[in-house]
Amino acid sequence: MKRVAISIGDLNGIGAQLALSAHSQVSGMVKPLYVVDETMIRQAAKLLDMEIAEDFETVSPGAALFDIEPGVVSADSGRYSFFSFKKAIEMVKDGECDSLCTLPIHKKAWEKGGIAYRGHTEVLRDFFGKDAIMMLGRPGLYVALYTEHIPLSEVASMMDVERLRSFLLDFARETGARRVAVLGLNPHAGDDGVMGDEERIIAEAIAEANRERELFEGPIVPDIAFTPALRSRYEYYVAMYHDQGLAPLKALYFSESINVSLNLPILRSSVDHGTAFDIAYRGVKADMRSYLNAIAYLAGR
Repeated sequence: MKRVAISIGDLNGIGAQLALSAHSQVSGMVKPLYVVDETMIRQAAKLLDMEIAEDFETVSPGAALFDIEPGVVSADSGRYSFFSFKKAIEMVKDGECDSLCTLPIHKKAWEKGGIAYRGHTEVLRDFFGKDAIMMLGRPGLYVALYTEHIPLSEVASMMDVERLRSFLLDFARETGARRVAVLGLNPHAGDDGVMGDEERIIAEAIAEANRERELFEGPIVPDIAFTPALRSRYEYYVAMYHDQGLAPLKALYFSESINVSLNLPILRSSVDHGTAFDIAYRGVKADMRSYLNAIAYLAGR
């Protein structure tokens, strides 16, 4: 069995509940090592009125302990989740574990805690000095994001032929995709320049990439890209910005999809949802499908 480091996420959210609830199923697929202090997981288990399995193996992230505040955005929980993630990365990098699975963090808590990153992918990109690619989805539909956590007003300025060409080729190599749908940026994919000319850049990048690997198609009109007819043709998509790709994906498969970091020297998967502060520690059963799918992805690689 593969050994997987699991960062605990924001302890004021549902990360601890997912880890404790799904442990028996997770340990049937991989050997999990949870990056959380025993003191903290005991505190969470008490608040949740849950038992901790005897084989629930933990390692300290080396962060300051704190009092869990259910559903609260706090600097303490933000810092702890960051150090849990950082320790998990190091464990995989150093060969102690085979891969990494991340439970949800809260971006505002990271900001409050003085963490200078907007999310997991940005940390991985900086840590390894590689252009990590964020891909989300589930078997049958995967969406890669050309731009991620930036304001919508900045997306057009990121359109660049060489950058997009490189992105497309890296994505194809990492996934083994045989056909990739590349979305346009503007409504109607620009309508031949009537609504914007960024599609000219996208088309040129596609043409350049296809000189090396003939498998990219587009720019495809974004508002029809995820219709049943096109989803029967494509399994892999490249969206130009965050919500363009993730709004349709989550409408279709919110509880099942996962987040995967590609183009890195390590393998990382994650749940494709947030901290769920609204239900954390309130006796509501969290949906474990995304977490279990993220583990299953690692187990199969």
